[in-house]
Amino acid sequence: MADVFLICVIVIAFVILTVIGLYLVVKYQHPDDKNDAYVPKLVVWFGFVLSGATVLLLPLDVANNEGYAGCDGFDTAICGGLNMELFWEIIYWLVPIWVFFLVPISTFYYEADDGMIMVGTSVGAKPNSRIKEAIKYEAFVVVIFGLIFALTYLFLNETAIPVREVLGPDFSLGADYTITPVANATFSASQLAPMGEEDVEVLSLNYANETLGTVKLAVNPSVFYAGLMAWMGWFLFALFGAVGMAAMPLDLILAFIDRPRHMDAVEFAEAQVLLRDRVNELVTVGELLKIEREEKAQQNGGKGASYFDREARKAAGEEKKALLQFKQAVYLLEEDAEDFSNCTANYKNYNPLIPIGCLLGGICSFILSLFWVLHIILYVLPKTPVTPFLNSYFHWFDKWFPLFGVISVAIFSFYLLICGVKGCFKFGLRFLFFQVHPMKYNKTYMSSFLFNIALVLLCALPVVQFSASAFQDYARNTTISQVVNVQLKYLKFFGWFWANKVFEYALLVILLLTCIYLGCRPRDSSGSNSLNLRDRLRSRSG
Repeated sequence: MADVFLICVIVIAFVILTVIGLYLVVKYQHPDDKNDAYVPKLVVWFGFVLSGATVLLLPLDVANNEGYAGCDGFDTAICGGLNMELFWEIIYWLVPIWVFFLVPISTFYYEADDGMIMVGTSVGAKPNSRIKEAIKYEAFVVVIFGLIFALTYLFLNETAIPVREVLGPDFSLGADYTITPVANATFSASQLAPMGEEDVEVLSLNYANETLGTVKLAVNPSVFYAGLMAWMGWFLFALFGAVGMAAMPLDLILAFIDRPRHMDAVEFAEAQVLLRDRVNELVTVGELLKIEREEKAQQNGGKGASYFDREARKAAGEEKKALLQFKQAVYLLEEDAEDFSNCTANYKNYNPLIPIGCLLGGICSFILSLFWVLHIILYVLPKTPVTPFLNSYFHWFDKWFPLFGVISVAIFSFYLLICGVKGCFKFGLRFLFFQVHPMKYNKTYMSSFLFNIALVLLCALPVVQFSASAFQDYARNTTISQVVNVQLKYLKFFGWFWANKVFEYALLVILLLTCIYLGCRPRDSSGSNSLNLRDRLRSRSG
């Protein structure tokens, strides 16, 4: 029978995730989307619930304790009774459906009326309905990833689980004992006679083969696709998660250090002049980018550059980099303008608890990042762990209040997911490989929502897998541990990455390199970027 307390926890967690997701969509959406894009909003809303539920399912699995042998009937006192295998199966299917179907088709639907983004809807072209445009592009995505999923499952669905063969004698050679039944017809270990010399002699004949054998099994589609999604997501999580674990504490502490302070007349005038100069520089950059794009469009007759033209590809790459740098400079200018407003016009209305909250958050995130680094070094990476570390901390909680241990697992796991989003934004802002999608209060377009929810969902399964492996001493009786540390760990091709801890080493190395980099350049550059970009565009146009 299912534990009533765990059922209540599930309902409360679902309600909390639903309310938070709705709050984010309503309060952070751009005014232009207020009465539009209802389908993308639903996808984002329930995508947030799904990502949170994926990570929080691990601590629920720990509390359920269904992997304990006594749950089969003879000792069910610590068993939750929930069918966690069914819960995980649902998650295994919903995550790829959201990532490869609902999020892409919502993105295509949302941007289908933007002539700069969707081919076929630009000026002069025959207009198509938004839904037709979305279905057309989504069909391409489904075919590509459908083929990838089908072919990988067809050829790589086998797992080779190592086993050790133990040989022993026939126990009929041992002594015979008669057990006298008691009045209530129940069995007790006290009814057994102490082990005698004959029993010891029989047991000493056992032989364990020193060479490990393997048992090859075909995993079911849902488990395989969960492993495939985790493997794909690991490439993002190893990079962005590592960057976020280093950047999160630093940015929160800097938010406290750089908190708004009252300006006198001289400081106000100087800051106003600097902001005005930067605005003028970015206006100039915007005009230069517009002129450059119009000239190239006239030269190419309105057609895009050929993919096989090396010079054209190089020029297109430089144009994209310039546009990303321009957007970065605009974002940083908006941040500085908001800080200037908080120091002047909005100074009396600014909440002084915000920087204090940032400081406390920075300290807590620093502790979490530090503990994760130590746990990776001491427990995850060594073949024989130096110490259980965090596992011992969770077990210590179990001695007097088990709920705190489960909550701690949820905190450490959810922190990794937040770091993944933070790292993506930080990496994009510093290195300009892709457009950043910051979440701004009352200023976030639905395309940014969809990008971030796809990123969170891609990182959710790697976070669960990593946490289940990192806490396998504490989570040894979970359903997900049997999947992650047995079936997926030895899966053909993909298992090599997990058995050799390739992603864990990459995560730690990138984290350390990021700490060194941010130690040298802790703050995001602002004014100099727009100057350099303006001069570079002028030299190209000249």
